[in-house]
Amino acid sequence: MRASRFFISTLKEAPSDAEIVSHQLMMRAGMIKRIGSGIYTYMPMGLRVIRKVEAIIREEMNEAAGIELLMPLVQPAELWQETGRWDKMGAELLRVKDRHGRDYAIQPTSEEVITDVVRSEIKSYRQLPLNFYHIQTKFRDERRPRFGLMRGREFTMKDAYSFDRDVAGLQASYKVMFDAYVKIFTRFGLKFRAVAADNGAIGGSGSHEFHVIASTGEDAIVYCPSSDYAANMEAAEALPLAAARAAPAQQLVKTSTPGTVKCETVAALLGLKLERTLKTIALTVDGEKDGKVAKQYWMLLLRGDHELNEVKVGKIAGLAGHRFSTEAELLEVYGTVPGYLGPIGTKAPVTVVADRTVANMSDFCCGANDADFHYTGANWGRDMAEPAIVADLRNVVEGDASPDGQGVLAIERGIEVGHVFQLGTSYSQSMKATFLDENGKPAPLQMGCYGIGVTRILGAAIEQNFDDKGIIWPTAIAPFELVLCPMNYDRSELVKAETDQLYAALQAAGVDVIVDDRGLRPGAMFADWELIGVPHRVVIGERGLKEGNLEYQGRRDTEATAVALADIVGFVQGQMRK
Repeated sequence: MRASRFFISTLKEAPSDAEIVSHQLMMRAGMIKRIGSGIYTYMPMGLRVIRKVEAIIREEMNEAAGIELLMPLVQPAELWQETGRWDKMGAELLRVKDRHGRDYAIQPTSEEVITDVVRSEIKSYRQLPLNFYHIQTKFRDERRPRFGLMRGREFTMKDAYSFDRDVAGLQASYKVMFDAYVKIFTRFGLKFRAVAADNGAIGGSGSHEFHVIASTGEDAIVYCPSSDYAANMEAAEALPLAAARAAPAQQLVKTSTPGTVKCETVAALLGLKLERTLKTIALTVDGEKDGKVAKQYWMLLLRGDHELNEVKVGKIAGLAGHRFSTEAELLEVYGTVPGYLGPIGTKAPVTVVADRTVANMSDFCCGANDADFHYTGANWGRDMAEPAIVADLRNVVEGDASPDGQGVLAIERGIEVGHVFQLGTSYSQSMKATFLDENGKPAPLQMGCYGIGVTRILGAAIEQNFDDKGIIWPTAIAPFELVLCPMNYDRSELVKAETDQLYAALQAAGVDVIVDDRGLRPGAMFADWELIGVPHRVVIGERGLKEGNLEYQGRRDTEATAVALADIVGFVQGQMRK
């Protein structure tokens, strides 16, 4: 490729609406162009990166026995209604009508469509296992699109779906896809981590997320440096911080705490460590009994310095449809205002759920269900009933014991770019996707789902690889692997001849190379390619040529290296393999 025949459009300054580094650099490097909120045109330079990402994904998916097809962007509402997701998906699902008034969805994912395909095609266990995948445009109507390709509304995703006859088959297919994802992200040249995750809105049993490690990442990744344990914050298990509860050593005392509604201020007023306080969260579950409204009231208890994990709360039996209690409900059930709630002396029955750490606390401080008062010296069993439920309610913190017993936990930031799920029969049962087993009896298909955010990879890769000059692409997904920068290409016959000859030799060797033949000054030329992030650069100048040398410089190198003209092709290939 010659730069004079390609479209290069760089900017000195990023647009004011570009919020994070990857968004700023992609806009400045001319890789994307915004045309609407969360919607971008992929410009030629950016599209080259996307195509390289897709090529690696296709190679590894095909190697893992994936079969490519292409499902539609516009999907009939009837399929989504079969699974109930037409209503459950909420406002992120963009709904449209055709000229006949029929409802359609602009797909954010394709579980329903692929299940419909398979239920009409698969009849016997002999046709299994199967794994279909496609790379397709998706649309999710984000409330607040931001961060460029990291949180856009329209994006490209690879999604794959496996179908098996039994759980053992599903688990085997899941392992194949997990291993394929490890190969894919390794080939991208990115530092990543696979972590246990919650299935969320997709449903199913087990799942893992793949995160590109970056200090700017939105997600907290929990891992044990001395073992293989890793999970996202929502799924990371928090063990109790004390193995057993100590015997009471203090008397229960009701203490005046005027105007102190937060654990931090209560602890400061009473001269206590924050770890001796309890944080109370009041929830209500709306129900119906004998045709009348029947509310259930729940109290969650955390240690004062811990944070509630709402994903864990939603998994507690009876709390799936919970909401935070209103002030009117607090007065009715507790007889007080927020900030003074506690497990001692409620006015109405409340189901108490204590975090594992709280269940092993003694002599703690909690709200007295009386405005401007707290109890100190409170103890389970003596001053209040034992909690009805003891559960893991909190986010882990750095230094907590690892659940596998192999050390302590650390936390780093990551950007989710892939997710693999064991769906089981959650879709096949609702859509009646069955096959005939060995005994000729119908059985539901066991499904897996595997996604990679293709366009999101660009943003994640940049967040991990940049400096004050611009992007630093890993070689495997760079728009070009190598740029030739000839000095005075349009004025020096020697430079032009050697550049053209080298360009041909590199192409013959399979190097993805671009020649900057635009006739720019060296400073402007170098600045463009450092901003764009091409990882390898060779400078061709008359002085070096007369000495038989060219200058090579990797994007991360601080200085250039002189390389003999005769050795440059092999040298560059060696650098690209590092």
